[in-house]
Amino acid sequence: MRTVRAIYATDLSAASEAAIENETCLDYLRRVGVDEIHLVTVVPSNVHSGMPGMDFEGRRRRALERYRDVMEDAGFEVEAHVVRGTPHRRINGIAESVRAELTIVGSRGQSPLENRVIGSTARNLARTTVVPLLVNRVERATDEPEVVREHLFRRVLYATDFSENAERAFEAFSYLRHATEEATLVHVESPKDPVDDPEAQLSEFAERLEDWDIDTRIELRYGDAADEILDVEESVTPTTTLLGSRGRSRLRRLLLGSVSEEIVARAAGNVYLVPPPRTA
Repeated sequence: MRTVRAIYATDLSAASEAAIENETCLDYLRRVGVDEIHLVTVVPSNVHSGMPGMDFEGRRRRALERYRDVMEDAGFEVEAHVVRGTPHRRINGIAESVRAELTIVGSRGQSPLENRVIGSTARNLARTTVVPLLVNRVERATDEPEVVREHLFRRVLYATDFSENAERAFEAFSYLRHATEEATLVHVESPKDPVDDPEAQLSEFAERLEDWDIDTRIELRYGDAADEILDVEESVTPTTTLLGSRGRSRLRRLLLGSVSEEIVARAAGNVYLVPPPRTA
């Protein structure tokens, strides 16, 4: 039986703890097939272990042991990693070395504390991730945050520009469907990069999801891609927004990749981001 591995990246903040200790979130990870979790925390390169009174690595290992107990009690096999370097680079490196199929990071989103490590790491991972990335949104502006939408994949908003990688993101429903009850499919039309009959293509996707007993609706929008996707998110309140990290156009301003970074930064709920294959 194939082992499905996930990276769970944490900076040991209250936001990360809320995501890791939420039983419903962990249950949804089991539903989509995850059975082995690699807990990863990164000591930034500019933090030195020799600083007076600062046993950073020891403190992180002790905190990870507590998280390990929570996840093992939930039925996962767990391995912990405390590493040093640039967070998103080390997280990607471990994901590749253990052949993970998912990276998870907790984020407060548009936190007023712009320099929070986990916030900047989520955005950097959105640009560079080598495996699908789940940004698990938690409350901001509170000392004891809770997960914003804990039923991770119950209601999915899928955004597409009909590029190859957007279709790769759609294929994630092949395993998400075990946890998905409702889906909204949205395409934002661009006069500079038109798509042939987008409504018919969305309807074709919807039929596939309906065959899996997922209640599905479609939305066709016009305007700025990120703004329109976020407007749909506000109106349908999905638990997770699903999209690819690369799009149709080579022009940066039209690249779905830039849209995905905006969604990761601004979405109210969780975001599931699917990159191109490792070989691309």
